Amino acid sequence: MNAVTPAKAGRREWIGLVVLCLPALLTTMDLTLLFMAVPKLTADLNPSSSQLLWASDIYGFLIAGFLITMGTVGERIGRRRLLMIGAVFFGVASVLTAYADSPEMLIAARALLGVAAATLAPSTLSLLRTMFQDEKEGTTAVTIWTTSFMVGGVVGPIAGGLLLDHFWWGAPFLLAVPVMILLLVAGPMLLPEYKDPAGGRLDLVSVGMSLAAILPAVYGIKELAREGFETLPAVSLVIGLAFGVAFVLRQRGLSVPLLDISLFARAAFSVSVGTLLLTTGLMMGIQYLLATYLQVVLGMSPAEAGLWQLPVIIPGMVAAVVGTGISQKIGTPPVLIAGLLVGSVGFGVLTQVDGNSGTALVIVSSAIMFIGLAPVMALGIGTIVQAAPVERAGAASALASTTNEMGGAVGIALVGSLATAVYGSTLDDNLPDGVTGQAQEAARNSVSEAAAVAGELPGRVGGELSTAAHDAFAHGMEVASFVSIGVLLAMAALVAVLLRKALPAPAAPAEPQVAGAAGESVPTPAQSA
Repeated sequence: MNAVTPAKAGRREWIGLVVLCLPALLTTMDLTLLFMAVPKLTADLNPSSSQLLWASDIYGFLIAGFLITMGTVGERIGRRRLLMIGAVFFGVASVLTAYADSPEMLIAARALLGVAAATLAPSTLSLLRTMFQDEKEGTTAVTIWTTSFMVGGVVGPIAGGLLLDHFWWGAPFLLAVPVMILLLVAGPMLLPEYKDPAGGRLDLVSVGMSLAAILPAVYGIKELAREGFETLPAVSLVIGLAFGVAFVLRQRGLSVPLLDISLFARAAFSVSVGTLLLTTGLMMGIQYLLATYLQVVLGMSPAEAGLWQLPVIIPGMVAAVVGTGISQKIGTPPVLIAGLLVGSVGFGVLTQVDGNSGTALVIVSSAIMFIGLAPVMALGIGTIVQAAPVERAGAASALASTTNEMGGAVGIALVGSLATAVYGSTLDDNLPDGVTGQAQEAARNSVSEAAAVAGELPGRVGGELSTAAHDAFAHGMEVASFVSIGVLLAMAALVAVLLRKALPAPAAPAEPQVAGAAGESVPTPAQSA
């Protein structure tokens, strides 16, 4: 029997892609909205510092914790059905967040929002695997979907800042409501349903073990990054790692695992997961430092800093789409290698930034980084999903999303900790006379606290402290950038050695086979309501 080519996507699938990009965009937006609302929120609800910390973090914690579980649940009950359920809960949780009248209600609403968001990413990504059976179209669709996350990171500060200028602190969260209503109306008309007919029962023990692995690990990483070494976060990280090992061992012994560990035996899958983890980590870590530089060193508001990301995000989005197109002609590994090398050039430019560099050099270095690494992230996610069989697309999509979340947490922790350590050491060596005691200790903690201290000191001393802190922070970014260059070059070598064998260059396209005299028909995705 002659080979047949998968059916091409039609207008319905491409419109459906737009619908699937909306919840992805909102998920990222919600990560930034609460940070911007903190001043007004604090005045209205008067939360303690601990309550404010939990309100900020619990959303990301629960997204990371529930992604793998929700990816598998979607395969059991139907990916579209889970997406619709998640849309309802995300809309309700957004309203509860917007109208929270106490810190406790805010934390609870953000927790529900995190669980609901965990249903959206794996559901949308795995549905793309079902809708776009052609490999080239599927890669393009995943690239567009991935860029929607990038757009959300920029739109969040801009839209949130504009709403906060005119309304109460909860108004930005209501942006999710019309989008979720649109998803509930358009989803059943445009999106196919798919569930794994051999999915079996959900292993609740594995669900509990996955949560016990991811939640303590993410908490430990974030707290160690924020506060430095402390016993509780360190113990939490160790507990998470121990449960992670136990989780992997259990999955190997199950006939229907929550996460198919055998996927990692595929070089294309495992190398792509590692590349995505490290690339996302470096990007998130450096973006965290750059956001601080723009707002503290250059004195921008969050909305202004968001607007300055447009010259970064737009070229990156274009590069992701162009890189995807090129990969379909010459193969994925050469594009990944080129992207990693271009990204290292961007980090190289960033090493030239100092406390007086201004905006241009920061934006140029960020744009070069994004142009290089945006295609790497998009193709990494696409390779992970495409490397898994269609019936395991939900689990693979959840793992890709979890990798993004974990990469962000690890990147901010490691890159942020390195930059903070260099900042503190450098500032110690350059403190002006007159900064002693508690003022010195506070200034050493972070450049933000140094700015606050400088405002309380006499004019000359305050100005000298501000200059020294800005230079020390820029030196911390410089050291972090040099380390990032080394990591990217090592990753490029790894991809060249391992991934080039696992993902050979595309063969010349064969003549498509369609239903004809021989009676063969074009295969369609196995679907069930």
